[in-house]
Amino acid sequence: MEYSPKDIENKWQKYWLDNNCFEPENNYEKEKKYILSMFPYPSGRIHMGHVRNYCLGDAFARFFRKANFNVLHPIGWDSFGMPAENAAIKHKLHPKKWTYENIDYMRDELNSLGLSFSKSREFATSDELYTRWEQEFIIKMYENKLLYRKSTTVNWCEPCHTVLANEQVEEGCCWRCDTAVEQKEMPGYYVSITKYAQELLDDLKSLESDWPSQVLTMQENWIGRSEGLEFNFELVKESRYKLDKQFASFSVFTTRPDTIYGVSYSALAPEHPIVQYILDYKLLPSDKLNAIKAMQKVSERDRATMPKEGISLEIDVIHPLTAARIPVWVANFVLSSYGGGAVMAVPAHDQRDFEFAREYSLPIKQVIVGPNGLLDKMTEAYTAEGKLINSEGFSNLQNTKAKKAIMYHFEQNSFGIKKVNYKLRDWGVSRQRYWGAPIPFVHCNDCGLVAEKLENLPIALPSDVEITGEGNPLDTHPTWKHCACPTCGKDAIRETDTLDTFVQSSWYFLRYSTNPEKWKEEGISKEDANYWMDVDQYIGGIEHAILHLLYARFFTKALNDLGYTESKEPFKKLLTQGMVLKDGAKMSKSKGNVVDPDSIIEKYGADTARLFMMFAAPPTKELEWNDSAVDGAFKFIRKFSERSSHVTSEAVANFDNIDHSSLNKEEKEARKKIYEALQKSNDVFSKTYAFNTLIASSMEAMNALQAQDNDLIWAEGYYILTNILEPIIPHLSWEISDKLFKRENFKNNINIKEEVFTLDSITLAITINGKKRGEIEVSPDSTKDDILKFAKESSSKWIEGKQIIKEIVVPNKLVNLVVKG
Repeated sequence: MEYSPKDIENKWQKYWLDNNCFEPENNYEKEKKYILSMFPYPSGRIHMGHVRNYCLGDAFARFFRKANFNVLHPIGWDSFGMPAENAAIKHKLHPKKWTYENIDYMRDELNSLGLSFSKSREFATSDELYTRWEQEFIIKMYENKLLYRKSTTVNWCEPCHTVLANEQVEEGCCWRCDTAVEQKEMPGYYVSITKYAQELLDDLKSLESDWPSQVLTMQENWIGRSEGLEFNFELVKESRYKLDKQFASFSVFTTRPDTIYGVSYSALAPEHPIVQYILDYKLLPSDKLNAIKAMQKVSERDRATMPKEGISLEIDVIHPLTAARIPVWVANFVLSSYGGGAVMAVPAHDQRDFEFAREYSLPIKQVIVGPNGLLDKMTEAYTAEGKLINSEGFSNLQNTKAKKAIMYHFEQNSFGIKKVNYKLRDWGVSRQRYWGAPIPFVHCNDCGLVAEKLENLPIALPSDVEITGEGNPLDTHPTWKHCACPTCGKDAIRETDTLDTFVQSSWYFLRYSTNPEKWKEEGISKEDANYWMDVDQYIGGIEHAILHLLYARFFTKALNDLGYTESKEPFKKLLTQGMVLKDGAKMSKSKGNVVDPDSIIEKYGADTARLFMMFAAPPTKELEWNDSAVDGAFKFIRKFSERSSHVTSEAVANFDNIDHSSLNKEEKEARKKIYEALQKSNDVFSKTYAFNTLIASSMEAMNALQAQDNDLIWAEGYYILTNILEPIIPHLSWEISDKLFKRENFKNNINIKEEVFTLDSITLAITINGKKRGEIEVSPDSTKDDILKFAKESSSKWIEGKQIIKEIVVPNKLVNLVVKG
């Protein structure tokens, strides 16, 4: 059969569309598979990363459909966000027009790949109907104290005119525009993700066998659970008076109570209330005040990678056990949002504290000793275990026991309490931009902050705005923000902040699970979600390990508690695909190394693009673009198409009756290779994801087919290979299967025939001193002695006159003889 990819692909894409081939069934008695790739941002064109992601997801969906599962495989658009506003400024277009035109274009691009998405469940997160339900969830979170408003120091991006979550600050810069982030005091809305910190941590255990360990570790570290002691440092009298008696003490948290007798200074975060008070009332020399202000402008993430810096606050506190005076500093390594923004510093036993103390000539007091005893001159902190010294009644205790003893002492004497802390912070979801979901609250002079009535939702964006890049158009709109208070009816002001776009991607998978016929009546159908959730296979980049995946896990748990779903974890299995590189670097316009998917499809066809993406590297590894390998993929597909002419209608009718025992060696080898590929297919889709090895096995099977000329085996081979390759090269597989088998081979699982793996003989390599010298063919039931005898006879010229000092038989592989002389 002559291979014409354009004709074949147009034909089957039209057939799939006209016949709604990929819509899920409403039969909830049937076993299901929910396959989902992370949905794209409609930037205008798809890139090779999209191609890889969606081809992987499509392969899973097609495989499970053939296995008679009820498959949900949806697509949508993560369509709110700053790029649309930036484009509006650049091209003088409305963000909505730019977004939805991009969606139309990218949808056609994805369709050209033959992806088996459900058409009926497609939506954009900027659709007003999607916003309506999201706003309801936000109101319910507020009513259940899972969302609150407060004023705090935030990460501010001036070009984007918006607040960024800590996770969106990358090396001190905005994750979108790469501009340096400032610290700014602003009111905003926060989601109480910290209330779920322990549950998010505990439930990682349920994902251990099905999520990459790297992702689990990243989430565990981000949540950052630690157990320790919380206590107060009391300010000395002079310091209290210096601070106008506004502060009597401050709280500190430590995971190392065993080192408390080694405290030589305390350090506060630049944002600590005491530090801010000192700044506000100019209680230090101007050079110190300016240095502290400069420190405050640097994000916490950047401070973590900077050299340790500090400034003496010229105040002291009292050690809770020894009553010694301890100086207080402000230091850039202390986080305001962790442990109260204050630490006790023990330079002898913490490397960070040690470096700081050495820099500023602060005392270093050793209170734990190892086998070598007290160190005369410390060149680094001693962080190993040991016995306490210089620790009053706790001296001579092992430090592991001393931790518990000292915490017990603090609690018994009401000096402090045992406490669990987390690095995870509440999620700031306010954004000062137009193109986002409006936060559904109203500010009333009499009633305060009031949630909008559910019957008034959605609070939609006004269309008559001009995007200039200066400020928030919702704030400057002449009428939109003016409204009546939902409680008292008086004049009020609508909230002009919009939601972080990560809110939309935190529940979209639950929306997909709801039958579209119910979309107007409910945001999430509990009946539908109970059937479809959890997502059986989720596919996306590892760059989403913390942001999206953590937020999605939290949102699922919160919506469960609010009664919208019974699901507690959104994604059963996670596959994180590697990036697509060219010339060793990530594809980007600035590097000039972008490969346009449209041009590849135009030249070779979608099946070639799909095959290359699945074959060039294991899916979790980086894939290096290779033009010659793309050409090689095309040649294999063309050969697969052309060789299908070997299959006759008579053979198709009779290949079920092959008598394996009567076949010759080449025919048996061909059948073995074909069924090995089928066996690997089942394994790859359920366990290994090693699609490259599956394709390699299929290629080996094709080569073995061509080495024999039995029509029945050609027919059986194509019956199985078109089934195996359909998830990868669907267009040609449907074309061949339709012509030869009326697509009967796509309707049910093909059973493995064990007879093909029964061997008449096996070939063993013969190596002498590790160097291959020949091969022998022996019966599978040959004894070790028989094999060695045959091997020696076959390699006589290599061992003649030499002493055999070792004989090794590796079953089914080789015989190695070690000789000397």
